[in-house]
Amino acid sequence: MAHKHIDEATGTPTVGHEWDGIEELDTPLPRWWLITFILCIVFAVGYVIFYPAIPLANSATPGTLGWSSRGDLAKEMAADTSRRAPVFKAIAITPLAQLPANPALLAQAIEGGRAAFKVHCVQCHGAGAAGSVGYPNLNDDDWLWGGDLGAIEHTLINGIRNPDYDETRNSQMPAFGEILGNAEIEAVITHVRSLSGLEKPSLAGATVFADNCAACHGENGKGNRDLGAPNIADSIWLYGGDRKTLKHTITYARGGVMPRWNARLNPVTIKMLAAYVHSLGGGEAGPPPVPAEVAEASTRVDE
Repeated sequence: MAHKHIDEATGTPTVGHEWDGIEELDTPLPRWWLITFILCIVFAVGYVIFYPAIPLANSATPGTLGWSSRGDLAKEMAADTSRRAPVFKAIAITPLAQLPANPALLAQAIEGGRAAFKVHCVQCHGAGAAGSVGYPNLNDDDWLWGGDLGAIEHTLINGIRNPDYDETRNSQMPAFGEILGNAEIEAVITHVRSLSGLEKPSLAGATVFADNCAACHGENGKGNRDLGAPNIADSIWLYGGDRKTLKHTITYARGGVMPRWNARLNPVTIKMLAAYVHSLGGGEAGPPPVPAEVAEASTRVDE
């Protein structure tokens, strides 16, 4: 066995080679470091034995404890579902129109709707429900088909312009680009803008409007909820009220779509969403509740 060279300054053996007078010391690991390293190996082996660790083709080794993060999540969700069950039951059996008669239950429905809105609705309507171009603002009182609780629920259930569903909300404005000439379109734009005070009235535009638009939007442009025709006299525009945007709308028409949520959400969640949207500020009053039903609804939150 070759004799190890000892570094005179430190008393530590070297690895045996040097370069330009520089030698590398062969300093052993500190004992605490070695012990820690061994303990890490022991811990890793134990983890593989007790917990899911080794990936397989479609799963992983389950571990002797049978624990998994999915299992923990399932238990937490089951506990949360059990905790909310009485409230969900109360909301389920209470007619939507009767919720306002029970402020406590209505408040819980609104909070549930707020949570559902953050998951399913903010992508189009925005976190504050203020909408954007092509997506309506749900905070105002401008409704195509009505803003009472029942109308909002009906819209959520059936969606808007779903071609594969007969009960969907539906309205269709013709593309007037092939019906009217450019001068007529420009004139009716002036008239439409004049309805909300943006421009001076146009007699020619009023004539075009009366012949082609009043049947749906009404003579005064206030719209028609039975047809889903918007109010165009209130300065609230879904796509914009400038002349360029209005020309595009009149020439090519518009047709926004909203999914029917009865294919994705349960009835209680839809009811809570309706309560939340109604609470944002533009909700309208519905038919007056039946007194007997009001008395019954006021007790259900405690069941």
